[in-house]
Amino acid sequence: MPELPEVEVVRAGLERHVVGATVREVEVLHGRPVRREPGGPAAFAAALVGRTLTGARRRGKFLWLPLDDGAALLAHLGMSGQLLVQPPDAAAERHLRVRLRLDGAADGRELRFVDQRMFGGLSVSPGGAELPAEVAHIALDPLDPAFAALDVAARIRGRSVAIKRQLLDQTVVSGVGNIYADEALWRARIHGERRGDRLTRAQVLELLVHVREVMEDALAQGGTSFDALYVNVNGESGYFDRSLDAYGQQDRPCRRCGTPIRRTSFMNRSSHFCPSCQPPPRASRRPR
Repeated sequence: MPELPEVEVVRAGLERHVVGATVREVEVLHGRPVRREPGGPAAFAAALVGRTLTGARRRGKFLWLPLDDGAALLAHLGMSGQLLVQPPDAAAERHLRVRLRLDGAADGRELRFVDQRMFGGLSVSPGGAELPAEVAHIALDPLDPAFAALDVAARIRGRSVAIKRQLLDQTVVSGVGNIYADEALWRARIHGERRGDRLTRAQVLELLVHVREVMEDALAQGGTSFDALYVNVNGESGYFDRSLDAYGQQDRPCRRCGTPIRRTSFMNRSSHFCPSCQPPPRASRRPR
């Protein structure tokens, strides 16, 4: 699933290519991506036609394009969603679901929502130009200028929940997914099953710094692409996967100490860590 750096790459691309354009026509090729629209595809299209896209904003993994009537076009990419800016004569993508034909976009381009697995979606949020109600419960992310690290650290330390679970909790800190949680924990030398209330304030603050830094590093490289499901608005892949230290590196030597990286099951996914640099908490170790 795209995480904050990937979503931010897409947001920046939308800001460059479609802000200021007016929606001339909306074509919904499959109803599932607009399933959250109460009136269905027809109402979704009616709310957008004639509206001008006035910005491109993000909170965590959510994107929205404010409209000139105070509403917003809200997007979540899910696991395989893509927002592509394409010339109108470009061949339709195999999994094209929604097409917005635009007036005023560079080179007459159109905005396309492509989604193979269709866990993502689009919807119109009335009055949501500043902050859609659907996103209001999402916490700020470490790249947000208003992110309050001290407050977040206090909340983390006040809970007996494992630190990796807290990093993935979008109401605690947003934008962090499995990849960047593993990477930040590796950088901080903290095992993901360490409880928040067993960490010092200095440890949590250092971890949050690493969360921000790993996201900035990924953003500078266009995000992380393991396959063709994540691309930017121009269809290009990111290449931060070449710089990963923990995630997906099982059995390879830790770049810091040489110990093979270990993989364990975690919430129907995987956790990757160095057993030497990131020793598990005592309660999690198997009895000899």
